[in-house]
Amino acid sequence: MRPSRRRFASAPLTALTAAAVNAGRASAIVRRGANRCETGLDRLFGGERKPYRGMRAGLIANPASVDHSLVHAARGFTAGAGIQLCALFGPQHGFKSDQQDNMIESDHETDPRLGIPIYSLYGERRKPTRKMLEGLDVVFCDLFDIGARTYTFVWTMALAMEACAEAKVRFVVLDRPNPTGGIEVEGNVLEPELKSFIGLYPLPMRHGLTAGELATLLNEEYGIGAELDVIEVRGWRREMWHDQTKLPWVMPSPNMATLDTATVYPGAVLAEGTNLSEGRGTTRPFELVGAPFIDPQRLADRLHEPNLPGVRFRPTWFKPVFEKWKDRLCGGVQIHVLDRAVFRPYLTGLALLSAVRELYPKQFAWRQPPFEYEYKKMPIDILAGTAAIRKGIEQGTALSALTGSWQPGLDRFRGVRARYLRY
Repeated sequence: MRPSRRRFASAPLTALTAAAVNAGRASAIVRRGANRCETGLDRLFGGERKPYRGMRAGLIANPASVDHSLVHAARGFTAGAGIQLCALFGPQHGFKSDQQDNMIESDHETDPRLGIPIYSLYGERRKPTRKMLEGLDVVFCDLFDIGARTYTFVWTMALAMEACAEAKVRFVVLDRPNPTGGIEVEGNVLEPELKSFIGLYPLPMRHGLTAGELATLLNEEYGIGAELDVIEVRGWRREMWHDQTKLPWVMPSPNMATLDTATVYPGAVLAEGTNLSEGRGTTRPFELVGAPFIDPQRLADRLHEPNLPGVRFRPTWFKPVFEKWKDRLCGGVQIHVLDRAVFRPYLTGLALLSAVRELYPKQFAWRQPPFEYEYKKMPIDILAGTAAIRKGIEQGTALSALTGSWQPGLDRFRGVRARYLRY
């Protein structure tokens, strides 16, 4: 029984009581550690690998594919796991996550330590070929997704599932928590005619699923037909954000630096479809948005008018060192999330684009194709998953009208999603 405060206050701090205090602190640390989430990778090498012993395996991963002790998945496979690692696969930005920007492809290579191929799944081909899968019994996928439709890792996963189904290779998702929680969904559902590598199946911008949940939904609802296993996260609840899991944050891609970045990304990513800098080439990508023609204070004042939930906009200047407006001084805003429970990133992103176009109609412009392997479709349309957003902003449509128009589709998605929730 834990001593009361009164007894601690009145008793002299002898060596015995000091030891008891220290023991209590140690026990508290153990208890806190016990509440740490375990990812699918942690569980695979913590005792869940028996069904896969003796198999020849491929691994889809990048530098964020680490366990709670920051040991990379590839090393775990080669440390007496009883599973023969035969091939590695890298998503967008590469297996080493060394390709800084979008549309910079990675080449195939050979791992110098393991002597096995590293196949690029972001380049000429984004779906594994039969030759890449030849001789494999199972492919493990351990990618740190951030819960946004335009983040391509889940589409690499989906294409790999399709390839494995065709080649009759087992597919295993090593699940991870959704870093921004698993409750909120937001945005319009992708329209089929705007399918692209940043949206292969009809999801809203924020789907509120883990990779394992999404893999199961895609496999069942769209007939992928993979022999799919999901090694679930243990200790995660849907309301938990990444900083509540006690798991380390390793950048899943070069411009996804922090949880703050992931929080604003589902809306700020829309700036990629315009001539605005989305902060690439700065230390705060997606939190900073601007262009040389913007007056920061004027934009911030305009953005505060609709009283968007949970956010403030700080007028600022920045100078990107690469990408759009490289080495040019940009005026703009930094997006500061004050209450992430009520913050709506997609709504905020729409408000930002609407405000800039309203204030600077002659200077603001939509980015032109090509973009993410699409050569005809407008980048903003494939980012938003609909042309209605672009047309609505051009016509000055109220944000409330835009959000109201997508509600029926979002409600239908919620109904489908509910069948696949694991946590």
